Amino acid sequence: MTTKILVTSFNTWKAHHVSNASDDLLALALQQGLPADRFYLLRKIPVDFQLAPTQVLAAIAQIQPRAVICCGMAEKRSQLSLESSGTKLDAITGKPLEKIATKVNLDKLVEGLTITKVSHSAGKFVCNALYHSVLSHLHDRSPATNCIFIHVPVLTAANSGAILADFMAILRAFL
Repeated sequence: MTTKILVTSFNTWKAHHVSNASDDLLALALQQGLPADRFYLLRKIPVDFQLAPTQVLAAIAQIQPRAVICCGMAEKRSQLSLESSGTKLDAITGKPLEKIATKVNLDKLVEGLTITKVSHSAGKFVCNALYHSVLSHLHDRSPATNCIFIHVPVLTAANSGAILADFMAILRAFL
């Protein structure tokens, strides 16, 4: 059996969203010939603090991937952002309770990429909550499994080529 890499994307969450850039990028990657035998795509997960982690952790249990690449949309960013950590936030105060860093060397991963940077803030929304949940789960149950989170800016005619090229390079790095 071929080792799989789990790649996730989110559904839309605002009324004005026609699509989610994270899922748009996965669709473009599929058009580029993303090898289906190597990647398991869990697309359009709900933008929900409980449902998103539940669905992703269930997929991890089912396919037992070698790596997990979670993707989410960041409307206000202009580059792909590789998140260095996920943070558990206090539900009332929003203050950080626990931060878990990825084991992946992100600085090395972004070398040679043109429109990708390392970010040290996964935000305070579902993306961050999902990332923290997955990192915590893998730390406890599957420490050999790597995980990263990629924030994807809104894709435009001007940026989609460079973003897709960097994204494909990131995916290839996990093969």
